[in-house]
Amino acid sequence: MRTITAIEGQKRKKERVNIFLDGTFALSLSLRVVAEAGLKPSVELTESQVDELRKTDDFYSALETALGYLSPRPRSQREIHQRLRRGPWNEETIEQTLCHLERIGLVDDAAFAQFWKENRTSFNPRSRRLLEMELRQKGVDTQIASDVAQELDDEVGAYQAGQRKARTLGKVDYPTFQRQLAEYLRRRGFHYEVIRHSVHRLWEKRNK
Repeated sequence: MRTITAIEGQKRKKERVNIFLDGTFALSLSLRVVAEAGLKPSVELTESQVDELRKTDDFYSALETALGYLSPRPRSQREIHQRLRRGPWNEETIEQTLCHLERIGLVDDAAFAQFWKENRTSFNPRSRRLLEMELRQKGVDTQIASDVAQELDDEVGAYQAGQRKARTLGKVDYPTFQRQLAEYLRRRGFHYEVIRHSVHRLWEKRNK
């Protein structure tokens, strides 16, 4: 057994303290862990308890980072995993964090896939094929990615994307209009027939 002889606050990180056991610095913990464990001078700890405190502190640290990463927008499980791997945490802590986030509903790849589809549809339309590829690259299950992508209508998406591009082209002739708009839609994954139809519709609308 080892005895806590002092708990000293850190100057740079006021939410953390240094724990001294038997007069020697032993570990750094967050105030949350200290409060939950009821730590104070004279409390005795076994080595296994010290190890458990370290693990709990690591978990809360990883969780805080993950929550910050999630704050701008939803993320896939793989995205969060990759972000946490850039930190100091081991795989056990990362998996514990992901399981916790999944349990409280903050990690859900099916919901993430729907969010990604709706965001792309609203702000940057692309083809079913390209959306599915993006979702798979983000680690979304192949079947989920396929099912969500199939909800898109490529004709609608190409026309919406083409409308935005057409507004930027100015007064150009048809060959220029066709070439630039077709290239733009190709980069968004649309197939030839869909592109051809959309370009024709947009040119007709432009010249009414």
